Amino acid sequence: MAKCPYCKQPLTLEKTVRDSIDHREEVHKDVAGLVKKEIMYSCPHCESILGFGFFLGGLLTGRP
Repeated sequence: MAKCPYCKQPLTLEKTVRDSIDHREEVHKDVAGLVKKEIMYSCPHCESILGFGFFLGGLLTGRP
């Protein structure tokens, strides 16, 4: 399982149906923007920023 490089707590990126995954271990994902979606991932335990990303979405591709 992945761990935060700052606080060393366990993390998971996606929601799963497994009973073993705790929802408190889920990485926070903040999305902003209408056409160009910008994403910031942060640790749910220590709130450290883990990374950034972007994709084209919304009106152009039909993705939320």
